This record gives sequence, C-alpha cells and structure tokens, in this order.
Amino acid sequence: MRFIDEHRDRFAVALLLRVLDIAESTYYQWVKQAEQPCDRNLVDLGLISNIHEIWEASGRTYGADRVHRQLRRDGIRVSRKRVERLMAGQGWQGAFLRRGWGGGSTRQDPRHIPAPDLVNRDFTADRPNRLWVADATRIPCGEGVSLAAVRDAFSRRIVG
Repeated sequence: MRFIDEHRDRFAVALLLRVLDIAESTYYQWVKQAEQPCDRNLVDLGLISNIHEIWEASGRTYGADRVHRQLRRDGIRVSRKRVERLMAGQGWQGAFLRRGWGGGSTRQDPRHIPAPDLVNRDFTADRPNRLWVADATRIPCGEGVSLAAVRDAFSRRIVG
C-alpha cells in the first residue's frame, strides 16, 4: 500500500491497483485507517512509547517477558502477547545468552589429578603477603579475553 502511496503522483491509482491485483476497496480501507486509526491502534502507539522507555532503560536487554512485568509494576495492564507483538513489530528484542555460554572455559579431564590444596580451604591470613589468592574472570568481548586478579588474603588488596 505504501508503494501505491509513493507512486500515485506518477501513475493512476486504479492502474497501480490493477497491476498489483489489489481490490480498490482494500486500498481505500487502508487509506481510511491511516487517516482515522481505531482506538486499539491509538492505545498501541502509547504502549509502544512505554515499551520503548523500559527497553532503553534496560540497555536494550529486556525481552517481552521482562517488559511486560515492568509494565504491570507500573500499573499498566496489558497481555504479554500484546507486548511481544508490539516489540516484534518495531524490531526490538531482548538480549539472550549465546549457545554454549556459561559452560566454563575449560573442561576437566576426569583422569587428571588435581593440584594439592596447600591452605586446606582456609583463606585467612594473619599478616600481609602471607597468602595470595587468584581468580580468573571471563570478560565477554569479541576476542574472548580473560582477566586474572591476584589478591592478598589479609588486606584484600589486588597485588597483581
């Protein structure tokens, strides 16, 4: 229908409708709805603005379920499927975990003997530089970088 609207100044509407095999009544009904939208479409426009605010505030991570829950908390009663339909119509979707994400960066070999626990799970120290502990954290980025921090168990300061 937008095609016809865009080309109606160069070609007759009746000709465009005939070539595209669209009934005249269908086209003129579409024009009428564009000029005088029904109440539901007007409400949908208001909902879209609310949904967009929530979606942007979440950093574009909320999907239809979370947006729906936030609308309910805000006192706006609307079905989840309607939120889903409106978000899909705008091309908005929530963030989702990639397949295989969270499975860990290593797979343990069951035949491998683990390193000995030299502190017997006691991560306390009576003075600085007596016990250092380390943690490897995975940072999600395009190159799969990992960050390892070494912390002094007594002062809890990062030492490396």
